[in-house]
Amino acid sequence: MNDRTALVTGANKGIGKHIARLLAAEGFTVYVGSRDPERGRRAVEEIGGAARLLVLDVTNPGTVERAASRIDRLDALVNNAGISPSLAPPTETGAEEFRRTYETNVYGVVTVTNAFLPALRRSPHPRIVNVSSGTASLTWSTGPNPQFTPGSGAGAAYRSSKAALNALTVLYAQTLAEDGFKVNALAPGLRATDLNARAATGGDPAEAAQGAVHLALLPAEGPTGGFFSWDGTPVPW
Repeated sequence: MNDRTALVTGANKGIGKHIARLLAAEGFTVYVGSRDPERGRRAVEEIGGAARLLVLDVTNPGTVERAASRIDRLDALVNNAGISPSLAPPTETGAEEFRRTYETNVYGVVTVTNAFLPALRRSPHPRIVNVSSGTASLTWSTGPNPQFTPGSGAGAAYRSSKAALNALTVLYAQTLAEDGFKVNALAPGLRATDLNARAATGGDPAEAAQGAVHLALLPAEGPTGGFFSWDGTPVPW
């Protein structure tokens, strides 16, 4: 009997909804994390199968704690919820934009991960996937890479928040390694979502979702504390 469970935050649209759909197709009971109940319900109807609505706002600890209290065991957590308010460089970005971006992309991940750790510890093979960005790679930002032209300071709040998320990925992986966790970060590539104006020109979000599902299904000998592109190739920090 397949009784695996997964939670995908920000799963009412974009890459997150495709991740939830693919995990449901793998036989998971998938909790569709959504801060908007109506959008979440629509996503659950579209995904079908064993999709379940879980209302939570990653920036609101109260909603996260209430959601966590409903889940006894969790096998995979995909921290997908994220925002990119603007593509401005740091010289044109106010501190408030940085705070708002980090509230979702960094503090929200900590809030959700820590709240669901008890449920994850009840899984024989717990997996955590943090959806990051290739633009968070300091190596790629300062040298040649396969995803974007380096040398630009654009998107400072978003990119720096994802760099912080990468650091957290390593630290969680190191902390939880002895408990059998696999914690990895995903660079999904530029995808056609409503993340920001540039994203509208991106590729198929379903393709990126496949990379997240691969990391959620890692075997015992799989990597932890890594940063991978959607196609499974390593991304330099």
